[in-house]
Amino acid sequence: MTNTLKLSLAASAILAMAAGTAIGGTAAAAEGKTEKCFGIALKGKNDCAAGPGTSCAGTSTADYQGNAWKHVKPGTCVKMGGTLTAHAGNAKPKKG
Repeated sequence: MTNTLKLSLAASAILAMAAGTAIGGTAAAAEGKTEKCFGIALKGKNDCAAGPGTSCAGTSTADYQGNAWKHVKPGTCVKMGGTLTAHAGNAKPKKG
C-alpha cells in the first residue's frame, strides 16, 4: 500500500468520525437532551448561529456574543446567565 493511499484512508476515517460527532450532537439536541444557550460562548467557541457573515460553529467574533449559542444540559442555561433566545450585545453573563 502506498503512502499516498494510507494518508488518504486516514483522512477519510477522520472526516467520517467528525461527521458522526456532528450528527450525534444534532440528534441529542433534537431529542431534548440539550438546549441552545445564547450569550455564554467565548470568541470562536460557539456551536452555531453567530449572525450575518459567519458560517456557523466556531465563528463568533466576541466573548458572550448574544446571537451565538452553545449546547447545554436542559435547565442550566439561565442558571449560567445565558438566554434561550438570541439577544443583542455581548455582556458577560451573570449567573442567576
